[in-house]
Amino acid sequence: MSKGDKAEPAVVVTKAYDFVLWLLPKVESFPRSYRFSVGERVISAALDLLLLLVEAAYATDKVVALHHAGQKANAARYLLRLSKDLRLVSLDSYKFASGRLEEISRMIGGWQKWASTR
Repeated sequence: MSKGDKAEPAVVVTKAYDFVLWLLPKVESFPRSYRFSVGERVISAALDLLLLLVEAAYATDKVVALHHAGQKANAARYLLRLSKDLRLVSLDSYKFASGRLEEISRMIGGWQKWASTR
């Protein structure tokens, strides 16, 4: 593994960590009627995404964890869209979050390609 190969996973893990750190206070401001349904699911998907990326960073066989991470990123994307449509997050927050998830998803895809050639 070259030096560049080690840097990429660290970057996507850091981006996922920063995304979760940004997301937690947003969900805390959801109305009580949605905080424990939609909010809990949004946070759960984002935390699962982060943990799967950490798992992939340390795993010998990264493909399965990365596949599941991609699925969690998609789940988070849909839950955030639902949050926007329910007006639980602002349009600006939704745009920011979806942009971050898109970036993380692209990085996961690149990492998957790299891992599948190993």
